[in-house]
Amino acid sequence: MRIKRHDRGHTVMLADGSEWRIWPGDTTNTLGWLPATEIDIVKVEHDVCSHALINRADGSRVRVISASINWPVKAVRRTLAASR
Repeated sequence: MRIKRHDRGHTVMLADGSEWRIWPGDTTNTLGWLPATEIDIVKVEHDVCSHALINRADGSRVRVISASINWPVKAVRRTLAASR
């Protein structure tokens, strides 16, 4: 699936109309994504994220939630602190 709109970091809309909010720690992985970038959507097991978007060309992946949902601030802080 291709990218329809990408705001350079925080959200991405795919050609099917789905919109995804990118995990704060993963936004730099999307900076090179272009409209021609082919993306796969997969479900993931994660405390906060429900899915991942995977760039078919290089295998890079970002964790996401639906763009209609806001990040639960406490959970994000806890998860980011644990990864340090």
